[in-house]
Amino acid sequence: MKLRIEHTTKFSYDEPISEAYTEMRLRPSDGSGQRCMWFELKTEPVGEFMQYTDRYGNIVHHFDTLQPHDRLIVKASSEVHLSDTFADYRRALSPLDGFDYLACGGYTASNDQVRSFASNHLVTGDPTATVLSLMHALHNALQYERGATDVKTTAPEALSLGRGVCQDFAHIMLAACRSVGIPARYVSGYLYDPKSGEQVVDFDNDNTASHAWVDAYVNGNAWLSLDPTHDCLQTNNYVRLAVGRDYSDVPPTRGVYKGKAKETLSVNVSCEKLLTN
Repeated sequence: MKLRIEHTTKFSYDEPISEAYTEMRLRPSDGSGQRCMWFELKTEPVGEFMQYTDRYGNIVHHFDTLQPHDRLIVKASSEVHLSDTFADYRRALSPLDGFDYLACGGYTASNDQVRSFASNHLVTGDPTATVLSLMHALHNALQYERGATDVKTTAPEALSLGRGVCQDFAHIMLAACRSVGIPARYVSGYLYDPKSGEQVVDFDNDNTASHAWVDAYVNGNAWLSLDPTHDCLQTNNYVRLAVGRDYSDVPPTRGVYKGKAKETLSVNVSCEKLLTN
């Protein structure tokens, strides 16, 4: 399947600011059954982009806006080819990846409730069965509710509250996997609904209009990609943007600006299936 995605972010200020630095993780990744065939970034005011690859293999674009302005628009357009299944195999995690994807802290902090939840669904000697059991249990234990949490909510806070959005489902899943010794990483991207022909928009706490799910490293050689929000494995309706330890490593847009103005953020995402011959 081929999809065309338009992701437009608008930063508005109640008075002009003099300078801004913005970085973006908006280019669909390559590999694991996915290929970005075309990608374009445009900004208003016009800016010159630079890019680098971060510690987790994500392509990051960034630019400076040095002239005074009261709004900044970033439009990312892409076309991506999705295979029927997700597959990401490797022989072993590097020592640094093993440390990062097993560490509990920040968003993925662990406490007695998280550890109890995880241990109750541990299938001894079978990591795949364990992560599937955790996904099913989390889907049933946490109620999806927009506005119940915010961008700073941690896994223990969301689990105790019993409500949240996909970012919270992902963080709890990560904390639970790591607390029983299963490396896991956060995935950001989009979820396309083939029935309606649209992007399934999840305004996750900070209005990013993106989706979040989890990769768990099982059986010593492969990532298994799971979506606890929808209680399913990743299919070809998912578009991957970036991976990391938690949300703080993969926000679609992030930046700083100089000035005292108040910032307002709005995001619009459209997703269209392309016809193929």
